[in-house]
Amino acid sequence: MTAPVARRGFSLDALNELIARRDEPEWMRERRLDAWRAYESIPMPTRQDEEWRRTDLRRLKLDEYEPEGADGAPAGTLIPPAERGETFAGFLGLHNGRPVEYQLSDEARARGVIFCDMVTAVREHGDLIQRYFMTQVVSASDSKFAALHGAFWTNGVFVYVPRGATVEQPLRVVVSAELAGHSCLSHTLIVLEDDTQATFAEDFISPDSETQGFGSRTLEIITGQGAKLRYIGTQRWGRNVYDFHTERAILGHDSTVVLQTIELGAKLSKGRVEGVLKGDGGSVKLLGLYIEDGDQHLDRYTLQDHQGANCVSDLLFKGVLSNEARSIFSGLIKVHPGARGTAAYQQNRNLLLSRHARADSIPNLEIGCNDIIGCSHGATVGKVDEDQLFYLMSRGLSRIDATHLIVEGFIDPVIEETPIASLRASLRDEIRERISHVAAE
Repeated sequence: MTAPVARRGFSLDALNELIARRDEPEWMRERRLDAWRAYESIPMPTRQDEEWRRTDLRRLKLDEYEPEGADGAPAGTLIPPAERGETFAGFLGLHNGRPVEYQLSDEARARGVIFCDMVTAVREHGDLIQRYFMTQVVSASDSKFAALHGAFWTNGVFVYVPRGATVEQPLRVVVSAELAGHSCLSHTLIVLEDDTQATFAEDFISPDSETQGFGSRTLEIITGQGAKLRYIGTQRWGRNVYDFHTERAILGHDSTVVLQTIELGAKLSKGRVEGVLKGDGGSVKLLGLYIEDGDQHLDRYTLQDHQGANCVSDLLFKGVLSNEARSIFSGLIKVHPGARGTAAYQQNRNLLLSRHARADSIPNLEIGCNDIIGCSHGATVGKVDEDQLFYLMSRGLSRIDATHLIVEGFIDPVIEETPIASLRASLRDEIRERISHVAAE
């Protein structure tokens, strides 16, 4: 009997064919079908919806993508050149949804750390995946694209750190995909039990193509009491990719999460970045950086959700836009009635390098408790200061070098938080080259 082959478009037939190709337990098959039913019941967002009124999806052609990745293998290692001298506790390379590189240190294994691709996790750690996968953090009913993700997810990463374990070195992942006419639905699930510590970094990369591509990725983070996690995710999709994502962390008592996202690619990126302070005494820092040029469009919603008492949240998102790029930032600090002792701050800063670039910033507060330390927000949108340019150029710098120096000073508070030194340096070099190209135009 001939095995089913992938078809274009997301449909029930395509899902049934995907299920037929995969050797998954019955509970995962049912979960996929439940997610598909949620997808069919949720209307496609339009500009009549408040969250979507600044983002137009009419050019998105969901029926033209193959739900699974393209064939083919990467040319060489996926470890970024600048990081090949780094020591990682583990490295995982995924290409077109298939694991192509993997390593995990003996020390991490001895401590009971689980670090593997999601397909392997379903097969070998099904009890944990059944418990955590899209059940507590991001559900299929969360949104239209979360439901699509829950039905058609292809692969991803699972990290589990058992109680009391510390992972000294970073866990590193590169998700590479050829997205011309294809899709990437990558799922990252990170679970830290009580009194644990880890650093995790992942990249999403694809080449440029004239053919439209599609990404729908999800990050779920769960931290137990006293756990500490530093996360950084960098998106470098090709310039014709439509990217939809949800990154959400649920924090337990006295836990700490730094959730850092950097957006450099995609034609259109629409996502949510959220920290949910469920237990008392938690602390979350949400950091974001987006560098946009050409006609790139980025729409970001953030949430600092204070449910527990005596919690702290801090958000800093910065954007640099040029040409006809556009960004939308909508951030909410929400304080529940029992969240006494809350301290929360939110700021969004945007630097425009051209008269045609546009940034909209919409900060919001929703405070349901009067026994708080304080909640405040700020937002700015502005151009490069001509007086600063004149001063630097009068000291012998070219306009390109002066512009780069100003931009570098603007974005450095976010870049400096990057937990891997070589990644931090390569990001600075990449942004310097990009800003220099824009300034030269």
